[in-house]
Amino acid sequence: MNTIKRIDPRRPFVITAVGLRRITLGETGSADTSAAHWPAHGHAAAAVKPRRALNAPKHVLLVAAHSERGALDDHARQAVAAAALLADAQTAVALLVFGELKDDAAELGVDKVIELTGFDRRAFAPESELQALQACVAALAPKHLFLPDNATSDGDLGRRYAAAAGASIATNVVEIDALHVGAYAHAKRAFATRALPDVILLAQNAVDAKLPFVGAGERMAGDFIRPAGDAVRPTRDLGLEEIDSAQVALEEADFIVSAGNGVTDIDAFERLAGAFGAAIGASRVAVDNGHFARDKQVGATGKTVEASVYIAFGISGAVQHLQGIKDCRHVIAVNLDGSAPIAKRANLTVVGEAQATIAALIEQVQAARATHGQMSALASAPKLAGVAA
Repeated sequence: MNTIKRIDPRRPFVITAVGLRRITLGETGSADTSAAHWPAHGHAAAAVKPRRALNAPKHVLLVAAHSERGALDDHARQAVAAAALLADAQTAVALLVFGELKDDAAELGVDKVIELTGFDRRAFAPESELQALQACVAALAPKHLFLPDNATSDGDLGRRYAAAAGASIATNVVEIDALHVGAYAHAKRAFATRALPDVILLAQNAVDAKLPFVGAGERMAGDFIRPAGDAVRPTRDLGLEEIDSAQVALEEADFIVSAGNGVTDIDAFERLAGAFGAAIGASRVAVDNGHFARDKQVGATGKTVEASVYIAFGISGAVQHLQGIKDCRHVIAVNLDGSAPIAKRANLTVVGEAQATIAALIEQVQAARATHGQMSALASAPKLAGVAA
Protein backbone atom coordinates (compact mmCIF):
# COMPACT_ATOMS: atom_id res chain seq x y z
CA MET A 1 0.00 0.00 0.00
CA ASN A 2 1.31 3.42 -0.92
CA THR A 3 1.49 5.55 2.20
CA ILE A 4 3.08 8.58 0.59
CA LYS A 5 1.03 11.67 1.45
CA ARG A 6 -0.10 13.62 -1.60
CA ILE A 7 0.44 17.36 -1.70
CA ASP A 8 -2.68 19.32 -2.53
CA PRO A 9 -1.85 21.30 -5.71
CA ARG A 10 -4.58 23.79 -4.80
CA ARG A 11 -3.09 24.82 -1.46
CA PRO A 12 -3.55 28.50 -0.54
CA PHE A 13 -0.99 30.76 -2.15
CA VAL A 14 -0.17 34.40 -2.80
CA ILE A 15 1.40 36.08 -5.83
CA THR A 16 4.58 38.01 -5.04
CA ALA A 17 5.48 41.40 -6.50
CA VAL A 18 7.61 39.73 -9.16
CA GLY A 19 4.78 37.42 -10.19
CA LEU A 20 5.87 34.20 -8.43
CA ARG A 21 3.34 31.89 -6.80
CA ARG A 22 4.24 31.43 -3.12
CA ILE A 23 2.50 28.57 -1.27
CA THR A 24 1.53 29.22 2.35
CA LEU A 25 3.17 26.40 4.28
CA GLY A 26 1.10 24.69 6.93
CA GLU A 27 -2.21 25.74 5.39
CA THR A 28 -4.68 23.13 4.17
CA GLY A 29 -7.71 23.18 1.92
CA SER A 30 -8.25 24.41 -1.59
CA ALA A 31 -6.77 27.68 -2.70
CA ASP A 32 -9.00 30.70 -2.97
CA THR A 33 -8.60 31.83 -6.57
CA SER A 34 -10.61 35.00 -6.04
CA ALA A 35 -9.19 38.42 -6.79
CA ALA A 36 -8.13 38.81 -3.14
CA HIS A 37 -5.15 36.51 -3.75
CA TRP A 38 -4.05 38.40 -6.84
CA PRO A 39 -2.30 41.76 -6.81
CA ALA A 40 -3.48 44.72 -8.81
CA HIS A 41 -1.34 43.80 -11.79
CA GLY A 42 -3.24 40.53 -12.27
CA HIS A 43 -1.59 37.38 -13.58
CA ALA A 44 2.16 37.09 -13.50
CA ALA A 45 2.37 37.17 -17.30
CA ALA A 46 0.66 40.55 -17.29
CA ALA A 47 2.93 42.14 -14.69
CA VAL A 48 3.36 45.86 -15.16
CA LYS A 49 6.71 46.77 -16.73
CA PRO A 50 8.61 49.78 -15.41
CA ARG A 51 9.05 52.83 -17.61
CA ARG A 52 12.53 53.33 -18.99
CA ALA A 53 14.39 56.01 -17.07
CA LEU A 54 14.41 59.28 -19.02
CA ASN A 55 15.72 62.46 -17.44
CA ALA A 56 15.69 65.74 -19.43
CA PRO A 57 16.57 64.04 -22.75
CA LYS A 58 19.13 65.85 -24.88
CA HIS A 59 19.43 63.32 -27.70
CA VAL A 60 17.12 61.30 -29.93
CA LEU A 61 17.33 57.93 -31.64
CA LEU A 62 14.90 57.80 -34.55
CA VAL A 63 13.24 54.67 -35.94
CA ALA A 64 11.33 54.77 -39.24
CA ALA A 65 9.04 51.98 -40.44
CA HIS A 66 5.92 51.27 -42.44
CA SER A 67 2.84 49.83 -40.76
CA GLU A 68 0.57 47.15 -42.17
CA ARG A 69 -3.13 47.35 -41.28
CA GLY A 70 -2.29 49.56 -38.31
CA ALA A 71 0.45 47.36 -36.86
CA LEU A 72 4.22 47.00 -37.08
CA ASP A 73 5.56 43.61 -38.13
CA ASP A 74 8.11 41.74 -36.03
CA HIS A 75 11.04 43.08 -38.05
CA ALA A 76 10.02 46.69 -37.43
CA ARG A 77 9.46 45.96 -33.73
CA GLN A 78 12.99 44.61 -33.53
CA ALA A 79 14.36 47.85 -35.00
CA VAL A 80 12.45 49.80 -32.33
CA ALA A 81 13.78 47.48 -29.62
CA ALA A 82 17.36 48.00 -30.81
CA ALA A 83 17.04 51.76 -30.43
CA ALA A 84 15.32 51.41 -27.04
CA LEU A 85 18.06 49.12 -25.70
CA LEU A 86 20.82 51.50 -26.83
CA ALA A 87 19.15 54.65 -25.47
CA ASP A 88 20.41 56.00 -22.15
CA ALA A 89 18.62 58.18 -19.59
CA GLN A 90 19.24 61.31 -21.66
CA THR A 91 18.19 59.84 -25.02
CA ALA A 92 14.60 59.58 -26.21
CA VAL A 93 13.40 56.99 -28.74
CA ALA A 94 11.22 58.46 -31.50
CA LEU A 95 9.25 56.43 -34.04
CA LEU A 96 8.16 57.73 -37.44
CA VAL A 97 5.38 55.52 -38.81
CA PHE A 98 4.36 55.62 -42.46
CA GLY A 99 0.70 54.71 -42.12
CA GLU A 100 -1.69 54.21 -39.23
CA LEU A 101 -0.45 52.82 -35.91
CA LYS A 102 -2.87 51.02 -33.60
CA ASP A 103 -0.14 49.33 -31.55
CA ASP A 104 0.66 50.55 -28.04
CA ALA A 105 3.69 52.75 -28.71
CA ALA A 106 4.75 52.68 -25.05
CA GLU A 107 4.75 48.87 -25.02
CA LEU A 108 7.06 48.95 -28.06
CA GLY A 109 9.56 51.01 -26.05
CA VAL A 110 8.87 54.28 -27.87
CA ASP A 111 8.92 57.66 -26.12
CA LYS A 112 7.60 59.77 -29.01
CA VAL A 113 5.64 58.58 -32.03
CA ILE A 114 4.80 60.47 -35.22
CA GLU A 115 2.05 58.90 -37.29
CA LEU A 116 1.77 59.71 -41.00
CA THR A 117 -1.62 58.29 -41.92
CA GLY A 118 -1.46 59.74 -45.43
CA PHE A 119 1.05 57.09 -46.50
CA ASP A 120 0.11 53.58 -47.61
CA ARG A 121 2.62 50.75 -47.76
CA ARG A 122 0.94 49.40 -50.89
CA ALA A 123 1.50 52.65 -52.78
CA PHE A 124 4.86 53.45 -54.35
CA ALA A 125 5.85 57.01 -53.40
CA PRO A 126 9.59 56.96 -52.62
CA GLU A 127 10.14 60.70 -53.13
CA SER A 128 7.32 61.67 -50.78
CA GLU A 129 8.54 59.23 -48.14
CA LEU A 130 12.11 60.45 -48.45
CA GLN A 131 10.99 64.07 -48.11
CA ALA A 132 8.96 63.19 -45.00
CA LEU A 133 11.91 61.37 -43.44
CA GLN A 134 14.26 64.26 -44.21
CA ALA A 135 11.82 66.71 -42.57
CA CYS A 136 11.61 64.52 -39.47
CA VAL A 137 15.39 64.22 -39.23
CA ALA A 138 15.74 67.98 -39.62
CA ALA A 139 13.23 68.58 -36.81
CA LEU A 140 14.52 66.00 -34.32
CA ALA A 141 18.24 65.90 -35.21
CA PRO A 142 18.67 62.22 -34.18
CA LYS A 143 22.07 60.74 -33.38
CA HIS A 144 21.24 57.59 -35.34
CA LEU A 145 18.46 56.43 -37.65
CA PHE A 146 17.19 52.84 -37.44
CA LEU A 147 15.15 50.97 -40.08
CA PRO A 148 14.39 47.28 -40.66
CA ASP A 149 16.41 46.05 -43.62
CA ASN A 150 13.60 44.28 -45.44
CA ALA A 151 13.05 43.63 -49.12
CA THR A 152 10.20 46.13 -49.34
CA SER A 153 9.86 49.81 -48.52
CA ASP A 154 11.88 50.25 -45.31
CA GLY A 155 15.22 49.01 -46.57
CA ASP A 156 14.84 51.00 -49.79
CA LEU A 157 13.94 54.17 -47.86
CA GLY A 158 16.99 53.87 -45.60
CA ARG A 159 19.32 53.55 -48.56
CA ARG A 160 17.68 56.47 -50.37
CA TYR A 161 18.05 58.67 -47.29
CA ALA A 162 21.72 57.78 -46.78
CA ALA A 163 22.49 58.50 -50.44
CA ALA A 164 20.64 61.84 -50.41
CA ALA A 165 22.13 63.00 -47.09
CA GLY A 166 25.63 61.66 -47.68
CA ALA A 167 25.28 59.78 -44.39
CA SER A 168 27.26 56.77 -43.25
CA ILE A 169 25.25 53.54 -43.36
CA ALA A 170 25.46 49.89 -42.33
CA THR A 171 23.13 47.39 -43.98
CA ASN A 172 21.96 43.91 -42.99
CA VAL A 173 23.25 44.45 -39.45
CA VAL A 174 23.14 41.22 -37.42
CA GLU A 175 24.99 42.44 -34.31
CA ILE A 176 24.70 45.75 -32.49
CA ASP A 177 25.66 47.32 -29.18
CA ALA A 178 26.44 50.82 -27.91
CA LEU A 179 29.84 50.88 -29.62
CA HIS A 180 29.61 48.97 -32.88
CA VAL A 181 27.53 47.15 -35.47
CA GLY A 182 28.42 43.89 -37.17
CA ALA A 183 27.42 42.30 -40.47
CA TYR A 184 28.47 39.35 -42.60
CA ALA A 185 30.69 40.02 -45.61
CA HIS A 186 32.04 38.11 -48.62
CA ALA A 187 29.03 35.78 -48.90
CA LYS A 188 29.09 35.15 -45.12
CA ARG A 189 32.69 33.95 -45.23
CA ALA A 190 33.76 36.92 -43.11
CA PHE A 191 32.33 39.13 -40.39
CA ALA A 192 32.90 42.90 -40.38
CA THR A 193 32.37 45.44 -37.59
CA ARG A 194 32.46 49.22 -37.42
CA ALA A 195 31.45 52.09 -35.15
CA LEU A 196 27.77 53.01 -35.13
CA PRO A 197 26.98 54.81 -38.43
CA ASP A 198 24.35 57.46 -39.04
CA VAL A 199 21.90 54.98 -40.61
CA ILE A 200 21.51 51.44 -39.28
CA LEU A 201 19.52 48.89 -41.30
CA LEU A 202 18.89 45.87 -39.09
CA ALA A 203 18.60 42.31 -40.37
CA GLN A 204 15.66 40.29 -39.11
CA ASN A 205 16.06 38.66 -35.68
CA ALA A 206 19.20 40.65 -34.89
CA VAL A 207 17.46 41.91 -31.73
CA ASP A 208 14.79 40.43 -29.47
CA ALA A 209 11.70 42.63 -29.69
CA LYS A 210 10.65 41.82 -26.11
CA LEU A 211 11.71 44.57 -23.73
CA PRO A 212 11.79 44.58 -19.90
CA PHE A 213 10.50 48.18 -19.84
CA VAL A 214 8.07 50.50 -21.61
CA GLY A 215 8.50 53.96 -23.11
CA ALA A 216 6.57 57.18 -22.58
CA GLY A 217 4.45 56.54 -25.68
CA GLU A 218 3.69 60.23 -26.36
CA ARG A 219 2.07 61.16 -29.65
CA MET A 220 3.55 64.04 -31.64
CA ALA A 221 1.81 65.99 -34.37
CA GLY A 222 3.41 65.58 -37.78
CA ASP A 223 2.50 69.08 -38.94
CA PHE A 224 6.12 69.88 -39.77
CA ILE A 225 6.15 67.12 -42.38
CA ARG A 226 4.74 68.12 -45.75
CA PRO A 227 4.06 65.71 -48.64
CA ALA A 228 5.83 66.21 -51.92
CA GLY A 229 2.63 67.56 -53.46
CA ASP A 230 2.71 68.21 -57.19
CA ALA A 231 6.47 68.22 -57.49
CA VAL A 232 7.92 66.50 -60.54
CA ARG A 233 8.78 62.92 -59.62
CA PRO A 234 11.10 60.57 -61.50
CA THR A 235 8.93 57.58 -60.57
CA ARG A 236 5.28 56.81 -61.17
CA ASP A 237 3.07 54.41 -59.25
CA LEU A 238 1.49 51.94 -61.66
CA GLY A 239 -0.78 50.58 -58.94
CA LEU A 240 -1.26 47.04 -57.70
CA GLU A 241 -1.53 44.13 -60.07
CA GLU A 242 -3.89 41.45 -58.84
CA ILE A 243 -2.79 37.87 -59.41
CA ASP A 244 -4.26 34.53 -58.49
CA SER A 245 -3.42 33.86 -54.84
CA ALA A 246 -2.62 30.25 -55.74
CA GLN A 247 0.27 31.54 -57.87
CA VAL A 248 1.91 33.42 -54.99
CA ALA A 249 5.03 31.72 -53.64
CA LEU A 250 4.49 30.54 -50.07
CA GLU A 251 7.58 32.43 -48.91
CA GLU A 252 5.96 35.70 -50.08
CA ALA A 253 2.34 34.99 -49.06
CA ASP A 254 0.77 37.09 -46.31
CA PHE A 255 -2.28 34.82 -45.83
CA ILE A 256 -1.98 31.03 -46.02
CA VAL A 257 -4.47 28.22 -45.48
CA SER A 258 -2.78 24.88 -45.01
CA ALA A 259 -4.21 21.35 -45.18
CA GLY A 260 -3.14 18.27 -43.28
CA ASN A 261 -4.24 14.68 -43.02
CA GLY A 262 -7.54 15.80 -41.47
CA VAL A 263 -8.69 17.46 -44.71
CA THR A 264 -10.53 14.93 -46.89
CA ASP A 265 -12.40 17.21 -49.32
CA ILE A 266 -9.59 18.92 -51.24
CA ASP A 267 -12.00 20.70 -53.61
CA ALA A 268 -13.81 22.38 -50.71
CA PHE A 269 -10.47 23.36 -49.18
CA GLU A 270 -9.34 24.97 -52.45
CA ARG A 271 -12.68 26.81 -52.72
CA LEU A 272 -12.07 28.22 -49.23
CA ALA A 273 -8.60 29.41 -50.26
CA GLY A 274 -10.15 31.13 -53.28
CA ALA A 275 -12.86 32.74 -51.15
CA PHE A 276 -10.25 34.03 -48.70
CA GLY A 277 -7.80 35.04 -51.42
CA ALA A 278 -5.18 33.00 -49.56
CA ALA A 279 -2.22 30.96 -50.73
CA ILE A 280 -2.38 27.19 -50.29
CA GLY A 281 0.02 25.21 -48.12
CA ALA A 282 0.10 21.61 -46.93
CA SER A 283 1.70 19.31 -44.40
CA ARG A 284 4.22 16.65 -45.40
CA VAL A 285 1.61 13.90 -44.97
CA ALA A 286 -0.85 15.64 -47.29
CA VAL A 287 1.88 16.06 -49.90
CA ASP A 288 3.05 12.45 -49.55
CA ASN A 289 -0.55 11.31 -50.07
CA GLY A 290 -0.53 13.05 -53.45
CA HIS A 291 -3.12 15.72 -52.60
CA PHE A 292 -0.72 18.65 -53.17
CA ALA A 293 2.44 19.37 -55.12
CA ARG A 294 5.76 19.25 -53.29
CA ASP A 295 6.22 23.03 -53.58
CA LYS A 296 3.19 23.46 -51.27
CA GLN A 297 4.82 21.64 -48.37
CA VAL A 298 5.37 23.78 -45.27
CA GLY A 299 7.99 22.74 -42.74
CA ALA A 300 11.67 22.23 -42.12
CA THR A 301 11.87 19.91 -45.16
CA GLY A 302 9.62 22.21 -47.21
CA LYS A 303 8.98 25.95 -47.18
CA THR A 304 9.53 28.28 -44.24
CA VAL A 305 6.78 30.90 -44.26
CA GLU A 306 6.27 34.28 -42.59
CA ALA A 307 2.58 34.93 -43.18
CA SER A 308 0.58 37.40 -41.12
CA VAL A 309 -2.19 34.80 -40.89
CA TYR A 310 -1.67 31.03 -41.12
CA ILE A 311 -4.70 28.74 -40.74
CA ALA A 312 -3.90 25.03 -40.31
CA PHE A 313 -6.73 22.58 -41.02
CA GLY A 314 -6.32 19.05 -39.71
CA ILE A 315 -2.59 19.42 -39.01
CA SER A 316 -1.37 17.86 -35.75
CA GLY A 317 1.83 19.87 -35.69
CA ALA A 318 4.96 17.78 -36.10
CA VAL A 319 8.21 19.42 -35.05
CA GLN A 320 9.23 19.92 -38.68
CA HIS A 321 5.96 21.69 -39.52
CA LEU A 322 6.16 23.95 -36.46
CA GLN A 323 9.68 24.90 -37.52
CA GLY A 324 8.31 26.06 -40.87
CA ILE A 325 5.70 28.39 -39.30
CA LYS A 326 7.75 29.77 -36.41
CA ASP A 327 7.87 33.25 -37.96
CA CYS A 328 4.14 33.53 -38.73
CA ARG A 329 2.42 36.33 -36.87
CA HIS A 330 -0.99 34.78 -36.19
CA VAL A 331 -1.54 31.01 -36.30
CA ILE A 332 -5.05 29.52 -36.18
CA ALA A 333 -5.43 25.77 -35.75
CA VAL A 334 -8.54 23.75 -36.63
CA ASN A 335 -8.25 20.27 -35.15
CA LEU A 336 -10.36 17.65 -33.41
CA ASP A 337 -7.63 17.23 -30.80
CA GLY A 338 -7.40 20.32 -28.63
CA SER A 339 -4.15 19.04 -27.11
CA ALA A 340 -2.36 18.53 -30.45
CA PRO A 341 1.15 20.04 -30.62
CA ILE A 342 0.02 22.75 -33.03
CA ALA A 343 -2.42 24.04 -30.39
CA LYS A 344 0.56 25.08 -28.27
CA ARG A 345 1.88 27.22 -31.13
CA ALA A 346 -1.51 28.57 -32.24
CA ASN A 347 -2.85 31.92 -31.13
CA LEU A 348 -6.36 30.50 -31.55
CA THR A 349 -7.47 26.87 -31.68
CA VAL A 350 -10.83 25.75 -33.03
CA VAL A 351 -11.62 22.28 -31.69
CA GLY A 352 -13.76 20.80 -34.42
CA GLU A 353 -13.87 18.76 -37.61
CA ALA A 354 -11.93 20.36 -40.46
CA GLN A 355 -14.49 19.73 -43.21
CA ALA A 356 -17.40 21.16 -41.21
CA THR A 357 -15.33 24.24 -40.34
CA ILE A 358 -14.30 24.73 -43.99
CA ALA A 359 -17.93 24.53 -45.15
CA ALA A 360 -19.04 27.00 -42.47
CA LEU A 361 -16.27 29.45 -43.38
CA ILE A 362 -17.13 29.34 -47.08
CA GLU A 363 -20.76 30.07 -46.23
CA GLN A 364 -19.82 32.96 -43.94
CA VAL A 365 -17.44 34.53 -46.47
CA GLN A 366 -19.98 34.32 -49.28
CA ALA A 367 -22.71 35.83 -47.05
CA ALA A 368 -20.43 38.65 -45.95
CA ARG A 369 -19.47 39.47 -49.54
CA ALA A 370 -23.10 39.43 -50.65
CA THR A 371 -24.04 41.82 -47.85
CA HIS A 372 -21.10 44.08 -48.68
CA GLY A 373 -22.12 44.08 -52.37
CA GLN A 374 -25.67 45.09 -51.52
CA MET A 375 -24.47 47.92 -49.27
CA SER A 376 -22.10 49.17 -51.97
CA ALA A 377 -24.91 49.12 -54.55
CA LEU A 378 -27.18 51.11 -52.23
CA ALA A 379 -24.44 53.63 -51.53
CA SER A 380 -23.79 54.19 -55.22
CA ALA A 381 -27.48 54.33 -56.28
CA PRO A 382 -28.75 57.76 -57.36
CA LYS A 383 -30.85 59.59 -54.80
CA LEU A 384 -34.40 60.18 -56.10
CA ALA A 385 -36.57 62.93 -54.67
CA GLY A 386 -40.01 61.83 -53.50
CA VAL A 387 -42.98 62.99 -55.60
CA ALA A 388 -46.35 63.55 -53.89
CA ALA A 389 -49.46 62.55 -55.83
